[in-house]
Amino acid sequence: MIKHSIFTGSRAAGLSGSASARTLALALLIAAPGAAFAQETPADAATASAAAEEAARDAAIAAENAAAAAQDAAQADQDAEIVVTGFRASLQNALIAKKSRDQVVEAISAEDIGKLPDASIAESIARLPGLTSQRISGRSSAISIRGFAPDFSTTLLNGREQTSTGDNRAVEYDQYPSEIVNQVLVYKTPMASLVGQGLSGTVDLRTIRPLEFGRQQLSVGARGTWADLGKLNSGSKEYGYRVSATYVDQFADDTLGVVLAASYLDEPYQIQEFNAWGYPGTGPNGTAPQVIGGSKSYATSTQLSRLGLQGTLEWQPAPEFTTSFDAFFSDFTDDQIKRGVELPLYWGTNTPLSNATADDGFVRSGTFSNVEGVVRNDVFERKAKLYSFGWNGKYEGDDGWNAMVDVSYSKTDRNELVFESNAGTGRGQGTGALDTINFTSGPEGTVFDPTLDYGDYDLILLTSPLGWGGNQIGVNGDAILNGQDGYYNNRIIEDELKQYRIEIERELDGGFLSSVQFGLNYTDRSKSLVPDEAFVGLAANTDGTVSIPVPEEFRLEPTNLAYLGLGPVISYDPRDLLAAGVYKLVPNPYGDVVVKSYSVSEKLMTGYLQGNIQAMLGASELTGNFGVQAIFTDQNSRGATAVFLGTNPNGSPDIGATVRRESTDYVDVLPSVNLSLRLPNDFVIRASAAREIIRPRLDDMKASLSYGYTIVDPDGPTGPSGVVAIPNGSSGNPDLRPWRANAVDVTFEKYFGTQGYLAAQFFYKDLKSYIYTAAQEFDSASVPLASPGTDVNGNPVPIAPVGDLTIPINGTGGELYGVELAGTLPFSTFSSALDGFGVTGGGSYTETKIQPTPGAPAEDIPGYSKWVVNGTAYFEKWGFNARGSVRYRSTFVGELSGFGASRTRRRARGEMIVDAQVGYDFQPGSALEGLSVFVQGQNLTDEPFVTVDPSHELAIIDYQRYGRRFLAGISFKFGER
Repeated sequence: MIKHSIFTGSRAAGLSGSASARTLALALLIAAPGAAFAQETPADAATASAAAEEAARDAAIAAENAAAAAQDAAQADQDAEIVVTGFRASLQNALIAKKSRDQVVEAISAEDIGKLPDASIAESIARLPGLTSQRISGRSSAISIRGFAPDFSTTLLNGREQTSTGDNRAVEYDQYPSEIVNQVLVYKTPMASLVGQGLSGTVDLRTIRPLEFGRQQLSVGARGTWADLGKLNSGSKEYGYRVSATYVDQFADDTLGVVLAASYLDEPYQIQEFNAWGYPGTGPNGTAPQVIGGSKSYATSTQLSRLGLQGTLEWQPAPEFTTSFDAFFSDFTDDQIKRGVELPLYWGTNTPLSNATADDGFVRSGTFSNVEGVVRNDVFERKAKLYSFGWNGKYEGDDGWNAMVDVSYSKTDRNELVFESNAGTGRGQGTGALDTINFTSGPEGTVFDPTLDYGDYDLILLTSPLGWGGNQIGVNGDAILNGQDGYYNNRIIEDELKQYRIEIERELDGGFLSSVQFGLNYTDRSKSLVPDEAFVGLAANTDGTVSIPVPEEFRLEPTNLAYLGLGPVISYDPRDLLAAGVYKLVPNPYGDVVVKSYSVSEKLMTGYLQGNIQAMLGASELTGNFGVQAIFTDQNSRGATAVFLGTNPNGSPDIGATVRRESTDYVDVLPSVNLSLRLPNDFVIRASAAREIIRPRLDDMKASLSYGYTIVDPDGPTGPSGVVAIPNGSSGNPDLRPWRANAVDVTFEKYFGTQGYLAAQFFYKDLKSYIYTAAQEFDSASVPLASPGTDVNGNPVPIAPVGDLTIPINGTGGELYGVELAGTLPFSTFSSALDGFGVTGGGSYTETKIQPTPGAPAEDIPGYSKWVVNGTAYFEKWGFNARGSVRYRSTFVGELSGFGASRTRRRARGEMIVDAQVGYDFQPGSALEGLSVFVQGQNLTDEPFVTVDPSHELAIIDYQRYGRRFLAGISFKFGER
């Protein structure tokens, strides 16, 4: 039986005959669209318009490779046999995809059906040159390209734009099972016919095209996972599993093809977290030495489950016409429980510091007295369902006329619940037992030595230990007196996208231009957020004084926080207490909740004209494209305007809200050119220039607007002028324009047939527009603010005539530029004795001169690392495969989820992630032919995620340990013909 692979030696396994016959077999295997899953001739909507051009180019490359192979075959030992499959075949297919295109492209191809080189799509993509990822909850789910945050790139599925499971446009790759993805293309430069492009890059996830695949096959796989941190919380798991199946077949004389794929995942993630409130100075006027102000640290357990279903039906009723229908569904649940103790320390009330030892302006150890700790049992639960459908019809006439129509639909429904629950020794400030805590702060955060037992169910009660939130009164007059016992925040998000596209192409005979194409694309997208927020209180707390122990039936095994020195803490699930009526919800009626609600819609009409180049320049070939894309944008936003009207009887703000609607329209014109000079010595020089954009964050475009004021004493407590109310507010900006940049790329690539390559890629981006948050002045008389009351002397507090409104706005950007070195080198290039060994990877150095804060010096933007390096060393032969991977990024500004699921940016330390895998593929002729087994280790050095306050290297804000993960799996394929 012939393996579906690329043959590079003088004789392929299963083939015999003359060198010319073997060379012909090589050419056919490389040129075939489905060979080794390369999909060199794309059928998706994003690149269907250039199919003829790419097919011709791929055929030319195949012929070139075949000629080189024939020469090698004539000189090789006639008895030598080399069959390239698995990881080496995936590298070769990715190399062909990179070599054949005119844009600057990075590519990944599946080793086999349903088998990417890594266990997740994000991990695979993050290994590409110039790309990296940030780990959230121990896993990579979003990608940064060329020093930009995920917000600056877009992701397509088979060339079609997708809705997202996050608050913005950036796709979270957890949503897409790696088993359904056959190839990933990352376009670092745009072209006119690429719709939905990003500013830093465009990621295109591709599934199998059954007619191109060209044979019947069924593949099934399973794997188990183990997290070496064990079960950190009662009810959590240390073992998980993943199962998948993919079926591909063709019918009706290979004119009808089908792909059916399913994947189910149920895996745990464990995190040991340390978190500090901050580090105030303890000297005069807040000067050094610094000391920890407070701590909110958790042992976190996450259970991730996902059902992914994908199907493709492809029909070719006539040679010139092909139609296809794609469907994808993902049902995703991220269920997270966080248990820990929140400790008000230096910033607490009446918590004196003693026995302090300081070094280099930082308090390394000491003792805090009168500490009232708050035991937390918090739930973070996210559920998302993603639906994606697409239909494509493509006509390729024999008269040079081609046409394509594509219609797609994507929708995401998401619920994100944050359920906070508090417990302590008594209700209200100073009513319960107090703690004396010794502490030691170091490079891994702070370790504590308390005197109280936070795992004692008789001591730690359900209550509001510090009276946070004051006395709350609900919309129906329901009361939670003397603080709130928790908070319930359910964010309901809907994201819907419809896309319609038509394109016509005319192929030209001879001359400089090979074809000209024109297209129109219409995109209609809407995204909305509805907050459902409530105060959490005890149903038994009718007089504002009640605290109760956790009922025995809801008590779980205490969570051990020994890694923080805190020992055990009481454990329960607040959802169970709510369902049983122990807790009650009192809806939050205040306007600051209403103002979080928004709805944003976009209608984009994109027209483009592109000319494709293919011309001989002596012995070299010039290929490429040039064109222009015009985007007509109509964006609309709806939100609420909230204004402070006074104070409720309980001391809470009384805020009124009205509906606000805003709209705007504008046009972007985006020229682009991509040129590739292909020299006869397998050397390619590329040059690209383009105007690039990425649309604003959807949540920055909301029409929500709120006003209030802050009472300040400008001259201090003994000053003559007294207190003043300074008006302030915050808003989204429905009139936001995109980030815009002019970009230039120059690359030099040397290929070694289809075996390997070396590349140096230089890029420069001049951001003409950058979106940042700034304070703009407004006239306080124009806002109906209520009177701020009187001062201590009974005099009315005056309102300042001018206030500040914080709002995202467009401003000038700056420059970002760098160099990327990349390559894939099989060691057989140097010596046949090293056949099977090789390395692949790259490194990038990026400089930024962008000013994300107006008027301030240039600084790092979110997602930016100056250095990004990744590499994989591998051995693969005789069915055995082994590889080790290293991924490094220098320090960067990371984005985390803050209070109420808000975005928080913090400076993260550099990190190096080490993974490894070994496996065996049973060879043709063996009793277990078609079976593959593997063992994989992730994060083998247990690299933590660390954020630091820039004031001191020991001022650790977050220190998160994810532990090591080990996977063992099998896959089996059969029915191949």
